[in-house]
Amino acid sequence: MTVRRIVVLAAGAALVAAGALAGYATFAPGERRFEATDVTGVPWGKGFALTDHHGKPRTLADFRGKVVTLFFGFTNCPDVCPTTMAMLGETMRRLGGDAAHVQGLFVTVDPGRDTPQVLAQYVPAFHPSFLGLYGDEDAIARTAQEFKIYYKAHAPDHRGAYAVDHSGQVFVFDKAGRLRLLVSRSSEATPDSVAHDLRVLIEEPAA
Repeated sequence: MTVRRIVVLAAGAALVAAGALAGYATFAPGERRFEATDVTGVPWGKGFALTDHHGKPRTLADFRGKVVTLFFGFTNCPDVCPTTMAMLGETMRRLGGDAAHVQGLFVTVDPGRDTPQVLAQYVPAFHPSFLGLYGDEDAIARTAQEFKIYYKAHAPDHRGAYAVDHSGQVFVFDKAGRLRLLVSRSSEATPDSVAHDLRVLIEEPAA
């Protein structure tokens, strides 16, 4: 299946982002600013050291000054990954000029198949500014642990094909590089709701 076909199918599917950690919400009743779950102040999700699909080493600090969305997935994923990436791509389009202040990142949990070339074809198909990130198995495991992400590859079938189970939430960082929000499956996120939250973070004074 081509990347273009994946994007077309994804755009027509239910737009989801998965996995919830609502217990970390920090806002009080009546003070809700965000549609997603506010996790400001959690002691994890501090950063990563990976490589982008252009071959450039990347850390979270590289994107200081922008709001960052971070999603873990794999390019052979048949459902959650393309629908989530399509939702994030549509969010960027609805942001208009504000999209220049946002960086979308996709971290593969399938480094064996998701080469830089594969990521370079897949990730920007959802939005030209999006970057795919990869590392060796140890680097991906460390990053997943830092973000409390679960992933596990199934045994290959007779053709060598396999699926990877994984968490599906989108992590959102403010312009200072602090983890602020989780966009999750239970939040029934839409491009409009995510765009609203990103604009709130864009408009926050720089720390």
